[in-house]
Amino acid sequence: MNEYNCLKIGMKAPDFTAQTTFGQITLSDLKGKWVVLFSHPGDFTPVCTTEFIALARHNCYFVQRNAQLLGLSVDSNPSHLAWVYNIYQNTGIQIPFPVIADSNGRVAKTYGMFPADASTTQTVRNVFFIDDKQVIRAILVYPLTNGRNIPELIRILDALQTTDKEKVATPADWMPGQPVIVPAPQTYDELLRRKTGEEGLCCIDWYLCYKNIK
Repeated sequence: MNEYNCLKIGMKAPDFTAQTTFGQITLSDLKGKWVVLFSHPGDFTPVCTTEFIALARHNCYFVQRNAQLLGLSVDSNPSHLAWVYNIYQNTGIQIPFPVIADSNGRVAKTYGMFPADASTTQTVRNVFFIDDKQVIRAILVYPLTNGRNIPELIRILDALQTTDKEKVATPADWMPGQPVIVPAPQTYDELLRRKTGEEGLCCIDWYLCYKNIK
């Protein structure tokens, strides 16, 4: 079994070089940017087409967050090129991000993108959030039958970048601009200070306090 089939949050993202619709790309060359690496089952398929249209429409929001979208399937580069041009012909929408041609499945195997059913070589809908230091920060997996919610991908990216910058956590259903959770006290003295009321915090109890950030 390939050691990378069990990639986990906090692991270094395995490096690779691959042919894409934008030319050859090496993942480590993107260090300094966040990368949202996602796989799709196949070109010229209906659900994938809707996802690519949605991702293209939202691409500017990823760019604003210093994030590079990077697609992948086991289709060939000519197939990718024909498909993205077909999308343009039918909708007028250009696909503004690279799509990896992983014909031999090398990258997909490294990232564990194939389903457990060995009879298919279609990659399921994986999403890997890789930070600017090339560390895997979040992993999402969707089945072949269900398209991804692109605003949720952006929300996760916002949450990760906010927690990094502010050294906080984000609560359930958090959206940008809403209060964040400050770390719980680690000592009894810190607990007592928290109970007396720290400035700028709104506490439900000593271990659950919120604050606003700009």
